[in-house]
Amino acid sequence: MEIKIGSKEMLTILHIFAWIIFIGVCIEAGGIIFNTFFAMVINPIGAKNFWMKIDLSNLMSYDKGYFLVITVIMSIVAFMKALMFYLIVKLFHKKAFDFTHPFNSTLKQFISNLAYLTFGIGLFSIWGLKYAAWLRLSNVYVPSVEDLRLGGADVWLFMSVILFVIAQIVKRGIDIQTENDLTV
Repeated sequence: MEIKIGSKEMLTILHIFAWIIFIGVCIEAGGIIFNTFFAMVINPIGAKNFWMKIDLSNLMSYDKGYFLVITVIMSIVAFMKALMFYLIVKLFHKKAFDFTHPFNSTLKQFISNLAYLTFGIGLFSIWGLKYAAWLRLSNVYVPSVEDLRLGGADVWLFMSVILFVIAQIVKRGIDIQTENDLTV
């Protein structure tokens, strides 16, 4: 028995997954931002059970500024991930992508935006990684980079390079498609 999934069904499945991931990363970004505000303004004990039970109480007691820097970097990375999936959901929702002319400015802009976002996620993840390593050298306990949701910076940078290359290929495809449309 063979199961065949057409492109329309696959796009519907991907649209559903994009929504699920988008909602998840929005919750993560909001949780990090709320917990940062709560620990900084309302109750410093909130740093002990930070987002996803990360213990940042040692960092908070050592220096509130260092705590704020780490949590802002975490917030920026989470927000950029949410923005990336927002662009994907928006592309599906607006149905702006035309399959009859696959090389169009909408696709080029979409891929370029994803490339810039992934590059930003990679840069901020590296910054967070280096900052956490610097804090560890100062004998301050900082949770692992994976717990801080800053892991995989090299993967994000690698993905951004691939997306930049694909954006240039799409740009060249638009030029060729435009030439062919003009000659007909």
